Amino acid sequence: MEDRFEDVDGRFNDVEAKIDEVEAKANGSPTEELLATYQKHPAVNASVSQGSLLARLRGMGSGVDYDALRAQAVETGDDEAVTVNTRDLIDKILSRYAREWSTLRELIQNAADAAASRVTIKLETTPSTAVPSPQTNDPSTRLKHVLQNHKIGKWIIENNGQRFRPEDWARLKEIAKGNPDETKIGAFGVGFYSVFSISENPFVTSGSEALEFYWKGDALFTRRFQHGAFQSTDTTFILPMRDSTSPVPFGEELFTLCRFLTSSMTFVGLESIELYIDEWRILHLQKSVPGPINVDVPTGVDSSTAEGLMHINKVTQEACQLEAEWMAALPWSTSARSSRGIDAFEPARKKLTSFFNKGFKSLAQNSDKPMQDGKRSASLAVDDATAISRQKTFFHVDRAAITTTVARNLNAEFQRSRKKAAPKSTTVSMLSQSYNERAASRTDQPTIASKLFETVAPATNGHVHIGFQTSQTTGLGAHISIPSIVPTVEREQIDLTSNHINTWNIELLRAAGILARVSWASTMADFRRQQSKLDSIANGKALTDKELENIIPAVEFQYESFDWKATTPRDDVGKYIEQAFWRCSRDFEILSNRGIVPYKNVRIASGDMGFIEELPVVPELLLQAGLVKALRGGGDLTEVQTEDIVWILEKSQRTRTPTELVRSDVPAPGSALTLIQRQLLAYIAARARANTITRGEIQSILNVAVATDEEEGSTRVIALSQIRDFVDPNKIPPDMPVPPSTIPFKYTKTLSKFDTDALGFGELSVLNWLQYLVENRNSNFDIERSATFASSVLKVLSKNWSSLNTESKTAVINLLENRTVIATRMGMKIPSDSYFSSVKLFDDLPVIQDLPNVKEPLLAALGVRRTLEIGVVLERLMGGSTQNDKPGSKWSHVDLVKYLVSVWTDVPERDRKRLRSTPICPVETSSGKQAEQRFCVPDLYEPNDSLRRLGLPTLQWPGTYIPESREGKLLRTLGLRDAPTYTDLISIIAMAGRSSNTSLQGYGLKFLIENYQSKGYSTSVAAEVKTPFLPIQGSEEKLSTPSDCCTNERAALLGFDVLKSDLHQYASQLGVELDPPVDRCIRRLIRNPPQTKRQAREIFGYMTSRLGVITNSHVDILASATIVPVAVDPNCSDGKGSRMRHSAPRMCFLGDGGDFVNIFDFVDFDHEANIFLLRCGSKSEPSVSEIAHLLTQRPAKFLKELGMTKYMDVLVQVSKAWDTLKKDKSLIEAMKQASFLLASKEVNSNSANNHDEDDEEGAAKVWQLAKASDIIIIGDDIINYQLFKSYVLAAPQQDETLEDFYVHLGAPTLGSLVEERQKFGDFVSDQAAALKLQSIIHERARLYLHQTPKESIRHDARWVEKNVTVKAVRSITVRTSLKGHDNKHTQSRTATLHREGSNAWVIYVTNNYEIWDVSQVLANLLLRRSKPGDAMMLETILRSELRSLQKKGLNVDKILRQKEREAKVAEAMHRQQLEQEQRERIEREALQQEMEAQRGTDTQDADRMPGDFPRSGDVKAHQTDESQESGGFLADTLKKWGFDLGRKPQPTMTSGEHYGNRDPAGPWHDDSKDSGSFDPEPGARQPPDEVPPPPMTPQELNSVLQKAIRSSRPHTSFPFQSQSSVHRVQEKYTTCDTKPNMNILHAGDISSIRVFIDAELQTNAEQFMTANHDGLKSFASVLHDCAAVYNVPRESVHIFCDAESGTIAFNRAQALFFNYRVFKEEHLPMMQAGNKDEPVRKWAVHMAHELAHNIESDHNIRFHNIMGGLFSNHVHAIAQVAGARLPSKGAAPATQPAPQPPRQPTARPSQPAATRGSFAGSFPR
Repeated sequence: MEDRFEDVDGRFNDVEAKIDEVEAKANGSPTEELLATYQKHPAVNASVSQGSLLARLRGMGSGVDYDALRAQAVETGDDEAVTVNTRDLIDKILSRYAREWSTLRELIQNAADAAASRVTIKLETTPSTAVPSPQTNDPSTRLKHVLQNHKIGKWIIENNGQRFRPEDWARLKEIAKGNPDETKIGAFGVGFYSVFSISENPFVTSGSEALEFYWKGDALFTRRFQHGAFQSTDTTFILPMRDSTSPVPFGEELFTLCRFLTSSMTFVGLESIELYIDEWRILHLQKSVPGPINVDVPTGVDSSTAEGLMHINKVTQEACQLEAEWMAALPWSTSARSSRGIDAFEPARKKLTSFFNKGFKSLAQNSDKPMQDGKRSASLAVDDATAISRQKTFFHVDRAAITTTVARNLNAEFQRSRKKAAPKSTTVSMLSQSYNERAASRTDQPTIASKLFETVAPATNGHVHIGFQTSQTTGLGAHISIPSIVPTVEREQIDLTSNHINTWNIELLRAAGILARVSWASTMADFRRQQSKLDSIANGKALTDKELENIIPAVEFQYESFDWKATTPRDDVGKYIEQAFWRCSRDFEILSNRGIVPYKNVRIASGDMGFIEELPVVPELLLQAGLVKALRGGGDLTEVQTEDIVWILEKSQRTRTPTELVRSDVPAPGSALTLIQRQLLAYIAARARANTITRGEIQSILNVAVATDEEEGSTRVIALSQIRDFVDPNKIPPDMPVPPSTIPFKYTKTLSKFDTDALGFGELSVLNWLQYLVENRNSNFDIERSATFASSVLKVLSKNWSSLNTESKTAVINLLENRTVIATRMGMKIPSDSYFSSVKLFDDLPVIQDLPNVKEPLLAALGVRRTLEIGVVLERLMGGSTQNDKPGSKWSHVDLVKYLVSVWTDVPERDRKRLRSTPICPVETSSGKQAEQRFCVPDLYEPNDSLRRLGLPTLQWPGTYIPESREGKLLRTLGLRDAPTYTDLISIIAMAGRSSNTSLQGYGLKFLIENYQSKGYSTSVAAEVKTPFLPIQGSEEKLSTPSDCCTNERAALLGFDVLKSDLHQYASQLGVELDPPVDRCIRRLIRNPPQTKRQAREIFGYMTSRLGVITNSHVDILASATIVPVAVDPNCSDGKGSRMRHSAPRMCFLGDGGDFVNIFDFVDFDHEANIFLLRCGSKSEPSVSEIAHLLTQRPAKFLKELGMTKYMDVLVQVSKAWDTLKKDKSLIEAMKQASFLLASKEVNSNSANNHDEDDEEGAAKVWQLAKASDIIIIGDDIINYQLFKSYVLAAPQQDETLEDFYVHLGAPTLGSLVEERQKFGDFVSDQAAALKLQSIIHERARLYLHQTPKESIRHDARWVEKNVTVKAVRSITVRTSLKGHDNKHTQSRTATLHREGSNAWVIYVTNNYEIWDVSQVLANLLLRRSKPGDAMMLETILRSELRSLQKKGLNVDKILRQKEREAKVAEAMHRQQLEQEQRERIEREALQQEMEAQRGTDTQDADRMPGDFPRSGDVKAHQTDESQESGGFLADTLKKWGFDLGRKPQPTMTSGEHYGNRDPAGPWHDDSKDSGSFDPEPGARQPPDEVPPPPMTPQELNSVLQKAIRSSRPHTSFPFQSQSSVHRVQEKYTTCDTKPNMNILHAGDISSIRVFIDAELQTNAEQFMTANHDGLKSFASVLHDCAAVYNVPRESVHIFCDAESGTIAFNRAQALFFNYRVFKEEHLPMMQAGNKDEPVRKWAVHMAHELAHNIESDHNIRFHNIMGGLFSNHVHAIAQVAGARLPSKGAAPATQPAPQPPRQPTARPSQPAATRGSFAGSFPR
């Protein structure tokens, strides 16, 4: 057995090791990944449960073992009972009951649970004190008075149910203990307690027992007793009204109450409810229910719910009748309510409403007049308010008996939440009205009865009932009662959120959906029985709407009831019911024209669809029913589909023989002809228009549809699948032959164009019809042989000719133009051989005849001629005589023109073309005779003088030629020209110019100018003319084109031609511009640049005028073109002997040039010319970048032209532009490689043998150009430069910017090249002089650097104070060498600088040091690059006295003030130290004397316990003891521990150390009216007339002490700030009120204690917490021990740290704060040495002090009593924690070690400004 245990232990150890390994590797992986990793390990999977793994994994990230924490709490925590305020609990429970009439609802439900059949509600009233009762016996008057003026006295509710059993009496007294009967609704045990909403002391009687409720404070009690006064079988609840001013329900309130009672009769088992007001029975409700009948569950319905929890065993139906009887006072009060003073009555009505949980909601929202004298008036009178009215309503209830199958976990959840098991059987009921029941319930009193019954049976959306109606709707027109469903506490909604309970509730909702489906099936079965009668009427045919009109209203009512709607407030309730309704069965039947059939077989017909009458469709009267819309919307009920029609048509054909299909006399339904005669085609067209049928579906219908056509005794079958066209009778007569693919007109005459298009039938075009006739001729229809038929066809074509498009017309012409279709008097002819009857020139022409209705446009288009062929005319009329002419006569061209004018509109286009190309007209001759040669008309011009002067061939025309005559217009149509073209005219002018024919040239130009617009010459492009024709200025022979000349004479400078000056005004007509194109100007300028300054001035001036058209691209070209003439010798003028070269504008500069005139190209023409050059890139002066570029290329020329001084200035200028130049990388690289920088070297001009380095007379500084890498910056080491100045090229020193420039280009510093080896002698024994020098350096460095630019400073004064020290040695020797040289120098110095460590520097000096050497060393350390003048300035500052420096203007006042301040502080501290020593000596002596005197008094109180308080008889003595300065045991202990708590008032604490007081009114309370000066006298006493407060008893003191501890609470982490104040408080026994100045911020947490720091500390929170982590942790451990002693919550203890205040601790709003700075100074060293005793004792007393401030804010006697009580009660615990010894009772103090005198609070010296707030790791003392 032991081996087995060892094996198990080993496996668990492996598991633990594996878990640790996985956790180490996880490093923050998700919990699911870790769990999967664990489970892969066999040992883990076998040994550790998944739950424990998951728990461990979830705790990995937090770092807290909560299981161990909980175990510790269970083991060590205190047990305390949870208390409940009964009144608050009931009020909060009742706040959940927001439903109307909640109290009556609960009591009626209780009565139903007790199997009561009757409930009586009595309202007893109290008379009005303002309105006396009427002195009459008339019941109606008295009732009206009661309703209007009485108040409610009490409510009495009686029921005849089962009497209360003992367990019922017991349960009545227990809240939240519901009815244990699982079949009852009550579950939460809070329903009865709704009576407390209206009654303070309800009273219950049942049988011979009674129970009374009464209150004692906030606790509820009951009295139960037996009474023998009377025996009653009823159970009665008497509810006296809490508010006696509540009015009697009146008006709408009374009606709402009655309607609520009416709705209460729906599902409950009650038979009767009565409502009395005093002795009047206002309402009586009586329900009659005959025996239930069984309802069969259809076989297709699944009676089990989705998850199997519920199974319906049986369904019954009950027909119910509810009769209401009410007094006339009910409608009277409702009408009178609107006229009584609502405003005055509203407060009282609201009281009643609030008592019944918002039971009344008045419909009257406006008031007419306020009530006067407290009376309620009614303007509407009724004769007898007690008259009785009655009304009945009918409904039925379907009830399902359900068996439940409950899982164990669900049953356990029921037990937990409802305190009873889940029922094993239950019921679900559904209340609804049929159409007949609704009709029977109609009333003639709609204002009262209809409203009274409106909630009994729902009209549209019912409600879920849980005993009574809830706010949850059902989604269908029926109420559903589910008594076993679990609601929320107030039974207003269904609980669908609780685990397991929601499964139960959802299954019950599904059971309700199944019951609704059974109810639907039952109703449809009733309709089916009525259908059997209708089937006999229809005789197998479809039922018509008229035959269905009797059953339609009932079916429609049923459909509307089951039109599912959204439910509220939870929409998922209706979804669960509806889903179960549809899920439980697929067989869902509805009414169709074929009876009750499954809805899947029913379709919706659109329009008349008699052609498929075998298909069941929804009657049209039901299409708008809600259920039908829902089925359609969900896609379950669709319209007639194509497949349905095809199936019907195929079925009809399969049942008919082929012979029957073509016999039209067989009236069989479904035959092809009958189908077409009905609306098949119209139906297809309608669906196609609606875009609900595809072309393929249409074709599938037409493929199975056929028709028969009878014509002249013959019958043919028409297959609709082959039909493509239909005939439009407006275009083609119906009796004309048509192709076989065209449906006969008789079948489409009732269809519209839209219908035929939708069917896919195209209109038979005239062209296709004609083509069919031409290609299919027979004896009856031969278009080429039968003149009659041809005439009919031409008539149809003529009618449609205008509507044909061009393409169709062309096709018609092509079909007929070569066919003999034209009837003429010479027989059938083709159109081109036929003439119109108007052609009568010859008698032997074939003229058309017998075409009376054929229009001429058709005939003309076919080619029928209106004129003779032009060849015939020319042959007959011009070539010889005709039979009608005289012999030898001919027609001239004039006669021909006149004939053509008469017939021109009929001349075909081909003849017109022939006329234009035939030479028919002669030309004019100079002799005036007609020429024999003839010309074509387009080759001639009109005969006028202007054209004759131009030498053009003109038409020979006898007489006067009139261009606007008919003949002139015809000739112009044939091409006769009225002017030459632009090109021809230009040729005439050019030819005249070349031949020097100035007259013709001038007239041609004039003709061009004058006819520029009229002859269309303005549309010609002159720039395209390539023939020179324009005369130019300065040449009589040269001609130019418009594009080669201009009118601006300045353009001649560039070699352009200028138009003759007298033509300038016509330049626009001639196409000549003012200036030539700028591109050409630029090209000519570049090709021929100006050679002289004058030419440049003129040409550049002209180009300036063209700047408006010069673009940036032009500028780019010009900027680089060498077009600017520059004098080779700038000093020569542009005259004789000057030589010029050309430069680009961007390389030129404008002006005289100054010093750079011989370096850069400077030009200056005039202002106008310079503007052009500026635009082309010239500048006024070169930029720094340009200077730098040229400087690197030609440094020698620069130096030669400028000289040394100006060259240096140029270098300075370039160096200042470094930020800009450094962006040009190529330039910088060139600068680094170029020798263009000035540098100097000192050369000894004496003899070569003179090597005295100190000889400066013979030294000469030689300047030269060099590269940057060869030059050395000497400013950082002037001392060593003197040693190596003959060996280095030194950079200039006059400008720091220039030195930076040298450095940027690669010049090294001398300090980087010099190597020093320092050798020091021994340290001198007296370092006083070195320390003094160090002090002076620290002091004067700040003064020296005060006005030095920041960028020049290497190290500031603060750095010097921190890192620079001075040490004195006996000797200093330095050996210096220069890298790259063999020269070495060894010399002695009086001061040198040496680096020791990363940031520590030491200035070594000899005893006889020179300030100059120190200044040089210090200057190099302080400045980035020092100059000799810097060391000299520093030497002056170090040597001079401060007063002398002040006279010289240096700001030394601050240093002087600081020295005075330090002297005073040192003196004060010395004096204070002496006083402190004297004071401590006196206190030690006094303490010794007191301890000697205490020995005798300790024995008198030997039998008293520490901290004990006197009894009542010893109060006076106790007070006397407290008034003494010696405090007994407590005082002795405190003195031993270093405290003095004497009872005398204490003076104000100094700023060095004090406590901060708590202020209950705010963070820090300052009562200014009581403030004043505090008496500084230590011995000040209380005024003699002030009486001390009465003493507290021990019990009171203990209570106060506990309260002081419990009231401590934590403080939030936000910062707070308070101002300090110390003032005299004018209050009894108050000693002082000191408030520390606090401005602290939350820094972090240490050991669960919040830490705050002063905002003035010069450190951030993170630095503070890091630097003081160990100290804070020690302080936290001390405070934890102290808090444990007093049992103070840790979270109420806080740590703060200030900069320099004297606050030890303070109390802010019961939050305790303790100063870490005090602890660190006084106790942290003890803690580090292992001594924790004194810190615990001291801080325990400080904590007692602050805890006392939780109760008393001032330092008075009450405060000292509380603090003393706290300390005395816990002194032994403090001693135990601290390990201290307490004074023994009665023991002689002489045997104990002499105690040290306590340390008195002393004022700590305030810190100097330089050290204030410098807390980082140590405190300044």
